[in-house]
Amino acid sequence: MNSIHTRNRVRLARIASHMWIIVLFTACQSEPLDLAPLTSIPEAEAYNTPEKILAQVNGLYGQLGSPLYFGGQGILFNEQRGDEFSQNDGNNETGANVWNQSITSSGFFVNAVWEAAYQMINSANILLDRLAAQTFLPAELRDAYAAEARFIRAFAYFGLVQTYARPFNQNPDYLALPLRLTPNLSGGNNQLAFSTVREVYDQILLDLDAAEEDLPITYSTALLSVSRAHKATAIALKTRVYLTQSNYNKVIEEAVKLVPTSPPFQYQALNSTHSLEPSIATVFSGSYSGAEAIFSIPFIITTEAPSQQSALAYNYLSPVTYLNTAGIVAHEVFATNSVDARRNLVISNAAGQRLLNKFPNNIAPFMDYVPLIRYAEVLLNYAEAAAQLNQLSRAKILLEAVRHRSDPNFVFGAPAESQAGLVQLIFTEKRIELLGEGFRSWELFRTVQPLPAKIGNAGVAPRILPTDANYVWPIPSGEIAYNPLAR
Repeated sequence: MNSIHTRNRVRLARIASHMWIIVLFTACQSEPLDLAPLTSIPEAEAYNTPEKILAQVNGLYGQLGSPLYFGGQGILFNEQRGDEFSQNDGNNETGANVWNQSITSSGFFVNAVWEAAYQMINSANILLDRLAAQTFLPAELRDAYAAEARFIRAFAYFGLVQTYARPFNQNPDYLALPLRLTPNLSGGNNQLAFSTVREVYDQILLDLDAAEEDLPITYSTALLSVSRAHKATAIALKTRVYLTQSNYNKVIEEAVKLVPTSPPFQYQALNSTHSLEPSIATVFSGSYSGAEAIFSIPFIITTEAPSQQSALAYNYLSPVTYLNTAGIVAHEVFATNSVDARRNLVISNAAGQRLLNKFPNNIAPFMDYVPLIRYAEVLLNYAEAAAQLNQLSRAKILLEAVRHRSDPNFVFGAPAESQAGLVQLIFTEKRIELLGEGFRSWELFRTVQPLPAKIGNAGVAPRILPTDANYVWPIPSGEIAYNPLAR
């Protein structure tokens, strides 16, 4: 077994074996993810001071940013399952079996992502339970911490339901996941029947509504505002969740909280501002904390940076994955004579392969931030919902805002004058704008499209239909082994 695989198994085993221990992260309030070495302490002592409670809140974000989760490989897996990238490396350690759709319930990544998500969910549940009993924190602060825990729990469940469960628009009454909403401190109590896709989405939206109500509008620094949830973070994620359900009226209801009625589109509340950066190059400068960043995973100290296996820069530029010439990179935006600034985010290597250069720090430590929600996505979510409801002029203005940031003189022409044409243009724009940021397979799932066949140096990946058993990841063997009620 190679060393990377061994390290990952040790990491997963550590997650599983410490289900009953609260992990204390010592961190200061101004740098929430600047984490000192972990110290396991008795659960009763983990919440007995304001500083320790803040550390537990910060620890949730640390778990979300795990290299096995949204700090790296969670993003990569969502791209590898789609059709924008080909694969150089036939090694399963770098996701070849994810790319070629051959992953099984006993596969390491299937189990690791599930474990990482449910460990984070359990930490959020414990924090919510302990906060309810606290009397020494001011009520407003206690409610804000609880809102952060609810947001993290919602984010985790949204990732899980889109990875392991059938799409909402395929059949919302399919069984999906166990909804674990109470603390588990013993490592037991694993028996829990699976909830339906609809029930999981209902819980996600309950958590996000509650989070929006009690989250702060902003924080004292740009780093805090990008790395911890605030009101705009919960609202923006709701536009994504409702779009996944094709609930277009609710997408618009949420989006208008962040998007003014006319350009230039800019959200302003107190000292919190969200808008498109003037230049796409600024968005991916490595210090992702500008106005466009609504929520990101920052890497502040080198010990928290992802490993080579997990780093987006290494995988996109080494390259483990390279851009599929039959994918969106074939679009005119990425042609050599294109004037669209996003063309500069695609480069070529000596072998003639086209590589994504959004995350340029290709030398360890890999310190590029990982953007999870940005304002461009909110505009495109809003645009699609408006187009689907035949609000064509509104949808076109929002679409143009994103395109004109990178190509100010572009004219969409006749296709933008019909509903079907405009919807397709928005789908395409999202593929261009969010390339490599973890959206492609989820976009295919929410529209119940097949996973296209792909060809790469690592072989051939077959076309997978929505009715095929491996359209979504299987329930992990670990869950089946420990939960007798697993479907």
